Amino acid sequence: MATKSMGDIEKIKKKLNVLIVDDDPLNLIIHEKIIEAIGGISQTANNGEEAVIIHRDGGSSFDLILMDKEMPERDGVSTTKKLREMEVKSMIVGVTSLADNEEERRAFMEAGLNHCLAKPLTKDKIIPLINQLMDA
Repeated sequence: MATKSMGDIEKIKKKLNVLIVDDDPLNLIIHEKIIEAIGGISQTANNGEEAVIIHRDGGSSFDLILMDKEMPERDGVSTTKKLREMEVKSMIVGVTSLADNEEERRAFMEAGLNHCLAKPLTKDKIIPLINQLMDA
């Protein structure tokens, strides 16, 4: 399978719509900057409950959801389960400092994630997943 160059990603990503769910303001900024750098647009939620409300009340649709695991009010595992129960078809990527813990990672994946990445998130980590998403 041929890989896309960075130029191809930038052209495609202008239409990529991403929801970033994280309770850490610094992580939100970093993740927004990464999405912006590849030409995507993003919306943020400070916890899982906000993410559920955005989908339930706003009728929003996202190509990609970046989901933190540990958050107040509703954590990433229960949020991912709820979004899947709501028939949200977006690619959901867990972003967690616990990705190296196999038990924690497995529980997060079983909630309905498509992928799980270790923090800190970087363009190099997310670009292959975005290419996969755009090829689907």
